Amino acid sequence: MPTGSSGSGVKACVFDAYGTLFDVASVAGGARALLGDRGEALSDLWRSKQLQYTWLRGLAGHHADFWQVTGDALDFALGTLQLDAPGLKKRLMELYLTISAYPEVPALLAQLRHHGLKLAILSNGTPAMLDAAVSHAGLAGRLDGVFSVEEVGVFKPHPEVYGLAPKHLDLQRQEICFVSSNAWDACSAKAFGFQVAWCNRFGQAPEQIPLPPDVEITDLTQLPGWLGLD
Repeated sequence: MPTGSSGSGVKACVFDAYGTLFDVASVAGGARALLGDRGEALSDLWRSKQLQYTWLRGLAGHHADFWQVTGDALDFALGTLQLDAPGLKKRLMELYLTISAYPEVPALLAQLRHHGLKLAILSNGTPAMLDAAVSHAGLAGRLDGVFSVEEVGVFKPHPEVYGLAPKHLDLQRQEICFVSSNAWDACSAKAFGFQVAWCNRFGQAPEQIPLPPDVEITDLTQLPGWLGLD
C-alpha cells in the first residue's frame, strides 16, 4: 500500500520514462541469446554507468545527448564484462528504441486521462529515443507532451529540466504530480516544488537526503488511489 498523505490539487501527472514507464531490464532481455546468463549483470552495470555519465557531464558542463551517453555506458559495461559478440552493441542499442513499457502503464494512463488529468513524460532521453519508445508502446495518443532535457541542454537533476513541465503544461509546480522510480529523481523533483510519487518497484531503501517524496508506491497501479481517483 502507498505510504504518505494523499495528493491534492493535482492537475497533471508527469512521468520519468526509463525505469518508471519503460522497463530498462527488457533491453538486455531482448538479447538473451547473445548474453546468456550475464544479461542481468550487463543491464545493471549499463544502467548504473549511464546515470553516472549524465551526472558527471552535468557537473562538468560537457553535455552530450542521452543516445551518446547510453552508447558510452554500454561500451563500458561490455568491456568490463568482456562481452564482445559480433553485433551485440548494435543489437542492444536498437532494442533501446523498442524498450517495453511496464504492463500496467496503458491502463493507468487511460484511467488518469478519464479523470481529466494532463499527462506527460519528462526524461533524459532524446526526442528521437522517446518518440520511438512511446510509439512502440502505443502510448502516443495518451500523452499531452513528451519533454526532453535536450531543450535545456543539461540532464536531471538540474532544476531547469523540471521547469519544462510547468512551462509546457501551463500549470503551477504544486499542481503537478511527478512520478519516478529513481529515488534521487523523486527527491530532486520534490525540491523543485512538485508533488512527488516515488515508484519503488524493487524495495530500495530511501535516500538519506532532504525533501523526501510525498508518497512511496510499489507500482503504478497504486497512483490513482493516492490521488483520490479510485
